[in-house]
Amino acid sequence: MNHLDGAIRDGNHHQQVRVYYEDTDFSGVVYHASYLRFMERGRTNYLRLIGADHRALFEQAAAEAPGFAFVVRHMDIAFRKPAHMDDVLDIVTAPEEVKGASVMLHQKVMRGEDLLVEAHVQVAFVSGGRARPIPKPLRIAMKADQESGGAS
Repeated sequence: MNHLDGAIRDGNHHQQVRVYYEDTDFSGVVYHASYLRFMERGRTNYLRLIGADHRALFEQAAAEAPGFAFVVRHMDIAFRKPAHMDDVLDIVTAPEEVKGASVMLHQKVMRGEDLLVEAHVQVAFVSGGRARPIPKPLRIAMKADQESGGAS
């Protein structure tokens, strides 16, 4: 495991992110779209740490489901408090519900004990423009992670 990928603790993936100037708007507050990038990194590294190295998964799935991708199908997001330049944020990701072709993830952006942003993100597995079953090893890993208390 690479420390850049974050870590899984108690069923939650934790990814630390430092806020840089490029992440802020003219007032020095984190621009709302920057949180989407932070959460995307958290989701990507969460999948990597439970065994879904994207490069390997792409190679494996290419034969079975040509043109496959994980796509965000739906996102509910609540912006609660602002983050500022130089803050160190903890992006927390956990599975809430794992289905055949999609997974619902709960993500939080924390600064210490303060909840800044909270999102519920539905990610679907698609190929050829249609929903397809999530590869079994990945679905099993996410369900095991969910049962270990991931949706806190």
